[in-house]
Amino acid sequence: MSLAELFPDEDYRFTLRFSRGDAAQFFSPTPQNAELLAERGRWLRSEPNNYAALLPEGEPLLEQTVGMARKWNGFASPSATPPWEKCLTLGGFWEPDYLLLKCDSDGEIRLYGGCLCFPSSWRLADKIGKPIEFIHGPVPGLNASIGPAIHKFLAGLKPGVAWLRHNWGLARDAELNHHPDRGLPQLDAGVRAEEVFLRVEHQALVALPESGGILFGIRVVNHPLAEVKADRDAGLRLHRALETMPETMAAYKGLASSRRRILKLLAD
Repeated sequence: MSLAELFPDEDYRFTLRFSRGDAAQFFSPTPQNAELLAERGRWLRSEPNNYAALLPEGEPLLEQTVGMARKWNGFASPSATPPWEKCLTLGGFWEPDYLLLKCDSDGEIRLYGGCLCFPSSWRLADKIGKPIEFIHGPVPGLNASIGPAIHKFLAGLKPGVAWLRHNWGLARDAELNHHPDRGLPQLDAGVRAEEVFLRVEHQALVALPESGGILFGIRVVNHPLAEVKADRDAGLRLHRALETMPETMAAYKGLASSRRRILKLLAD
């Protein structure tokens, strides 16, 4: 998709926009495969408990996900491998991060496992075992605005298709791993144009029919601000989204002190 398509041609608001896609293609290698897997492997080896998690309830979800990875991408893992090792191995095999969710008998959709090597400023350990409403809780106004629609959509997923969506933010670096414990530099009023990056999460939701679970893939791609400005429509739409974004959302996205500066950089 083009950069302009990331931003609706309207004022900022929560939207629930999905398009049909191909799961095998989403999880397939790209030309950056060697570089991405090297970085993923480094984080999983050095701090596995920071970047992966698996509850017992997530083991059936992982087993079916492994089967799909085998079919889609030729993933190989002996059947006798312990679940935790499979979780880590798959996390080092796929370029995207993956999360495993399931709708329980009480109607709650909970997070039961996955590998998150490239988080956007959140900890997997803080969210594991929690319902999606808790996971989305820090996002100002999201649960009240589209929380029920998200829950209904996830609970109604059918096998055979990947549902794709895209989320964006802005960052002061092109690092993929934005784990909050890393203490990376934040955007501020003095940021320079070459320090600003559009951070895009390309997401895929795939129903796991045998286990009743959901596979949630997240592929992070960074774009320099200069690339966004080079696409006139993308630059204009990002400018509009930033200008009309509520103050609470700007603060949540780390833009409270830098928004005016970034608007100026986009307009220059």
